[in-house]
Amino acid sequence: MVGDLYFLFIFYLKCFKQSIWELYSSLVGGSNATFIGCQLRLNLIEEEGNCNSWLSLHQSTLMLTGYKNVFQRILSLTCRRSYHESISQTLACSTFSSHSKLSALRSSFFSDPSHCNSPMDLKEVLKVLEELAPLSLAESWDNVGLLVEPIKCRPIKTILLTNDLTDSVMSEAEAMNCDLIISYHPPLFHPIKCLVSKNWKQRLAIRAITAGIAVFSPHTSWDSVKGGVNDWLAGGVGSGKVSVLSQSFSSAPQSHKLEFTARSLEELNTIMAELKGTNSGVNLQHTAVSSETDGFFISLICPDSGLTPSVQTLLQHATPSQSLSILQVKQRPLPGYGQGRLSVLDEPVTVAAAVQQMKSHLGLNHLRLALGAQQTLESIVSTVAVCAGSGGSVLNGVKADLYITGEMSHHEVLDSVAAGASVILSDHSNSERGFLAVFKKRLAGHLSNSITVALSQADRDPLEVV
Repeated sequence: MVGDLYFLFIFYLKCFKQSIWELYSSLVGGSNATFIGCQLRLNLIEEEGNCNSWLSLHQSTLMLTGYKNVFQRILSLTCRRSYHESISQTLACSTFSSHSKLSALRSSFFSDPSHCNSPMDLKEVLKVLEELAPLSLAESWDNVGLLVEPIKCRPIKTILLTNDLTDSVMSEAEAMNCDLIISYHPPLFHPIKCLVSKNWKQRLAIRAITAGIAVFSPHTSWDSVKGGVNDWLAGGVGSGKVSVLSQSFSSAPQSHKLEFTARSLEELNTIMAELKGTNSGVNLQHTAVSSETDGFFISLICPDSGLTPSVQTLLQHATPSQSLSILQVKQRPLPGYGQGRLSVLDEPVTVAAAVQQMKSHLGLNHLRLALGAQQTLESIVSTVAVCAGSGGSVLNGVKADLYITGEMSHHEVLDSVAAGASVILSDHSNSERGFLAVFKKRLAGHLSNSITVALSQADRDPLEVV
């Protein structure tokens, strides 16, 4: 019985993250549960810089009645409705004895992957990161993904989040025996021909390899993803109707439409047979419309990999080669995904209020402000355009009362002000860093409980107001 009660407390702590004292008072407060001589002690032990909790349960005599009701009361404290309902249905079976109900609860607890304490390897963590923000969302010029892979793979136990990977952040990672660094900005961006310690970025890669630390960078995939950096930044001024400034499109393989004519059904069948023969394993979709005067008009959809062999085949036939036209099929847009955001505020604010709200949102004491032409601190802001980092090119020409970004060139600011838009600049990384705390919680919820996700304490913007 002592072991059963211990399990109930552990079940509650690990699954539902509520106060142990709330659970204890709930258990002993009802008429169906009576505890005699039961002492509960929660010991907090610090080990390797991390606080872990152990539950020590001592008793001289324990008498527990109303077993079924105790289960229901524990479940009633949970905030996870779906899991609550599935467990409740299991426990509701009248053929179960009290001991069987406890066994069923244990089975459900340990079979639920969200409660798994087993370690995860690098590939598993990378899969989670891909699910949270597909790398296909990144800009074509960007360098994202796994940038440094250790020679010897080891279970991932500690992940460090940072906006920029610097020497001080690397020292921090080494000191905490970090296994994976997620650096928002890619520390390796341009192609390199050698790895030498005199170059500070290459030195970081060498240190990571030596320490067995993997390095991953999401960069613009986090900017583009729905609920990512730009959505977080736009929320700093308040809620509103948000749209994307630069739309992202599906990452499905590029396809092309080939349109041509054939004189007869026999020629059409011959051409299609040859196309299928030269495109083994490639899915070709076509439609053919007959005409009394022009024979058959064919529209053929083929993937990018099948374009060259298909065109070569068609050029061998006189009629198709003379009528052939090639069109690129546009990719499907992804609503809510892309670079930059435009927010039409639910409740308009003044420029002064927007500045104060952004200071609070970004955790900064100072921001730079350029008032738009004919604008004052009391001017009303109804629309806000944002772009994390360096947003001049994305915000250029966008009609909004206020621009918010990390940095813009002098002339980009002048152009914006002349167009009537006020501009708030926070410095580059200050417009991004605050999202790390949001992502920390999001990532931890998708990983094994045995993995620690930490925010870098050494990471900061290199510029300061003095």
